Amino acid sequence: MRAISASSAILAVLAVLSFGAAEPDDPREAKKRADAELARTAVLLESASAQAQAALTKLGELNENVLAAKEVSTAAKQAVKTAEDAAAVRQKQADAAKAVLDVAAQKYQAAADRVQLEKERLGRFATVAYQGGGIAEFNAFIGSSSPREFMLRAEYARQVSELKKEAVDGYAAATQEAMRLAARAGAAQDAADKKLAAAKAAVAEVARTRDEAVRNERALTDLLAKQKDAVAEAEKYRAEVLARYQEAQRESERVAAELQAWEAGQGGGTAVLRPGARLLMPVSGRKSSDFGYRLHPIYHEWLLHSGMDIAAGNGTPIYAAAPGQIALAGPRGGSGNYTCIAHGTYQGSNLSTCYAHQSQILVSVGQRVNVGQLIGRVGTTGTSTGYHLHFEVRLNGTPVNPADWLPACLC
Repeated sequence: MRAISASSAILAVLAVLSFGAAEPDDPREAKKRADAELARTAVLLESASAQAQAALTKLGELNENVLAAKEVSTAAKQAVKTAEDAAAVRQKQADAAKAVLDVAAQKYQAAADRVQLEKERLGRFATVAYQGGGIAEFNAFIGSSSPREFMLRAEYARQVSELKKEAVDGYAAATQEAMRLAARAGAAQDAADKKLAAAKAAVAEVARTRDEAVRNERALTDLLAKQKDAVAEAEKYRAEVLARYQEAQRESERVAAELQAWEAGQGGGTAVLRPGARLLMPVSGRKSSDFGYRLHPIYHEWLLHSGMDIAAGNGTPIYAAAPGQIALAGPRGGSGNYTCIAHGTYQGSNLSTCYAHQSQILVSVGQRVNVGQLIGRVGTTGTSTGYHLHFEVRLNGTPVNPADWLPACLC
């Protein structure tokens, strides 16, 4: 079976977002969960044929696109809400500015009416003056028949003069006040115009963001339909993938039986580790998958990953984790080039370590090796998700968690 790329594994494992499940509150959180699931599920693609891998990869790509589309759709909906809130604020500001303008306009109109009244009053005095009113008053003074009449006429003339002055002053004051209020009304008009323009622009932004949100939602709906079809396609390979996995498990059981037979017949040496001691890190690299059972993201079956995967470049040296004797060495089905070292007994159990997917095996069956001795090189033989060492620790042939035996730093 050909090896598949790590990127394909990443894409396919994103199918952990089960189609038809409850909608996640935040697509970004769903993406984080999918990425975290990668370390536990990517290795399960080793049990897939090329056709199954293609179907699972396509589904993974769609799942990734759906996650991105959901994030975009969520952001677009939030943008609509933000735009609507902004439009509501702008409309309130426009309404407030209009109210200020109305008050200013009313005050200006009242001032303008007063100007008109004062103008009319002043006009009446101007008409009298034009018609010779001043001369008539003077003639009235000199034509008085008695001092008393003269005094009365003089007082009347004084009052008329005061009224004229009041008319002039009233007109001037009314005109000045009207001009002041006109300026205020003009400023209020400018402010109202600006606020109204901002409100209209905000309404236009709401329409734009709403249209964009509708387009994004349609795109998401289309992707979801394609995802549903891809799920159906992936389901076709369920029996094949699970059958291949079962074969890999049977191969692991055969390895266990052969190791038990080897240890019973020849032994691998004496106890090599004290209680609490650790094995040597077999390769310099980065842990890419843990030992243990994990739920297949698409088929929802619990499958065992029998070792720890350590990602490293092609040809990276692989070292014996402890001294012992080579019990198995050669091609081994999905494990590719595979080596097992029998180390002897440890607290009553036979301890062995195994190394899979090697590009080269540099030891042979029966050969004794020391701890740290070069035994092979990293590869991607067998069914593999890329260059890495699949490292197993076995007690009496049964796989156990390598993390319990390796340095905590994996260094």
